[in-house]
Amino acid sequence: MMGFEHVVQAPFHKVGHDDFHLKGKWSAEFFKNDQPIILELGCGKGEYTVELAAMNPNINYIGVDIKGARLWKGAKLAYQREMTNVGFLRTNIELIPQFFAKDEVDEIWLTFPDPQMRKARKRLTSTTFLNKYRTFLKPGGVVHLKTDSNFQYNYTLEMAKLNQFEILAETDNLYEWEGLTDVLRIRTFYEKQWLDRGIPSKYLAFIPHNGEYIEPEIDIERDEYRSFGRSARDL
Repeated sequence: MMGFEHVVQAPFHKVGHDDFHLKGKWSAEFFKNDQPIILELGCGKGEYTVELAAMNPNINYIGVDIKGARLWKGAKLAYQREMTNVGFLRTNIELIPQFFAKDEVDEIWLTFPDPQMRKARKRLTSTTFLNKYRTFLKPGGVVHLKTDSNFQYNYTLEMAKLNQFEILAETDNLYEWEGLTDVLRIRTFYEKQWLDRGIPSKYLAFIPHNGEYIEPEIDIERDEYRSFGRSARDL
């Protein structure tokens, strides 16, 4: 992805090394303005990041993913559209606290993450990851989840309720929901695949608090279709 100034690559940045040089400086040195910053973690091909940025030119967006081939597509699209409020970061999301400083991020979007049904600590909505996000998410910052997975949705909803987070929105059938907005109408390549198969999108938005988090210990019915198309995300 050489040649794209709005792409930052740090795939080999390891835990234990010094914090990334842009930590705390994304506004001043990368975007060169003081607009709010919103992250999309696990952004895939970057479609959602780019479209959110197009809808909201007064907000800066950063899409994060480890797969360079995925990010290239979004980076190319943003470059072609001459967008100045969108960037991409290539790194492992588990290392995300090393890249952003306290109160540097206003909101987080998680769009169609792998539900990681066997490993709770790997889920991007787990308390493990929420403890990472709290190191840089502003107080009152919103976490958005958009997913095809019943498992992911039900797990996250249970986690939010158990921890008494402020739940702003919840629906297990997004496109039949009366609260549907333009930003939620954005459809990625993979979302269209799920919808074509009759699998409705779900949406949950909540505000984490600053107290201790409790991981839910409940049995949730697993998705039967997990293997379908998930591997395609690596293409």
